[in-house]
Amino acid sequence: MLSSPGGPAGIGPAGIDIADLKPGLGDPVHDSQGIFRILLEAMARPGKVMQFEGGLDAPTPLDVATTAALLTLCDQDTPLWIDWIADTPPLRGYFSFHCGCPLVERSQEAAFALVSDAENMPRLALFAQGVDQYPDRSASLVIQLSSLVEGPATVLRGPGIRDQTVLKAAGLPDWFWNDWRLNAGQFPLGVDVFLTAGRSIVGLPRTVVVEA
Repeated sequence: MLSSPGGPAGIGPAGIDIADLKPGLGDPVHDSQGIFRILLEAMARPGKVMQFEGGLDAPTPLDVATTAALLTLCDQDTPLWIDWIADTPPLRGYFSFHCGCPLVERSQEAAFALVSDAENMPRLALFAQGVDQYPDRSASLVIQLSSLVEGPATVLRGPGIRDQTVLKAAGLPDWFWNDWRLNAGQFPLGVDVFLTAGRSIVGLPRTVVVEA
């Protein structure tokens, strides 16, 4: 059993209880490189459903795609906000231990945000939007849904999309696509979004334009 030097068994760095902590990526360097390539392609080809492979054991209540994305994106320099339903001591310990990322209480302070309860998520404007000189200081949201292929049809257009593509994400709040139009309208500011379900992920960069 792991323990910190001089500390009780099962207690890791920064007092994190690792006795029941789920493992992260099996080969952090190799696995994160593969996952990062998937994330890049998802953003380069908005609306395309990408798949994660591998045997990652995701912590409750997260899916494999959600967990893989955050394990790859988050580090000690990227504050993470976790929504209320997933904000438990075990999950906080999981990301603190495997990513070393600071956890923040206010959505506006986050570089990355984990949304596991999309229907009750904050409005998009309540996350960091970036500033004129530094539009990259905006947040990226990882929003976990029930399905990316069984929801209402939404037409996407923009860079990386030939003509148009149709996304069928299930479980987004009623206001989401209206907020997204406002988000895209303030480019180069605004948030970027990953939608996940099971092992699937879709990228929504702020350049995407949405039709009903």
